[in-house]
Amino acid sequence: MKPSSRKADSSAAPAARSTYRHGDLRRALLEAGIALARRGGPDAVVLREATRRAGVVPNAAYRHFASRLDLLQAVRAAALSAVALAMEAELAALRPTGNAADDARAGVRAVGTGYLRFAQAETGLFRTAFASPVDVGGVPDAAKSGNSGLDPFQLLGTALDRLVDAGAMPPSRRPNAEFLAWSAVHGMALLIIDGPLRRLPRVQTEALGQRLLDMVEKGL
Repeated sequence: MKPSSRKADSSAAPAARSTYRHGDLRRALLEAGIALARRGGPDAVVLREATRRAGVVPNAAYRHFASRLDLLQAVRAAALSAVALAMEAELAALRPTGNAADDARAGVRAVGTGYLRFAQAETGLFRTAFASPVDVGGVPDAAKSGNSGLDPFQLLGTALDRLVDAGAMPPSRRPNAEFLAWSAVHGMALLIIDGPLRRLPRVQTEALGQRLLDMVEKGL
């Protein structure tokens, strides 16, 4: 008998498994959930599909995630961590000028720039990161943090604190300033990815983002 000439279907689900090495299955399910979120946002994070991608029977997932919401919350934490890492990358690219006020202003712009760029480059993860209320002002959560141990909101707060320390922002204007800056930049991000600005060329949205950051900096 001649061998079949049919090619293997690369999209077929892997053979279902009922067991995994300790710790591997949770990681595999989380990675599958992140991949789903990257392509389709929070609505695409479905526990049954994550188990299919991980190659296990659905019941095996419940040892690690009791429900779809549990998986979504874990994926959301990973997405917030990715936002923080993008913000930290912009901060790391800064070159000190020797002027404390200028460097502090550049830090605020960097965290805003990282936030806006992530929204456009990783739209599915960005939507997932903010699919449910973000805890602010609480105990730091390593799952939501970047390399610094700070989550996106805490990175913004730290950047604003440096403005005050450098004398570039009156201490009287510091309380709750992060909410004002965050709402402005987040609103621009949503207009770009989901609103009337979504069809603008990337070079134009980058320019608009920088103008917005100018306004935020001067308004603080």
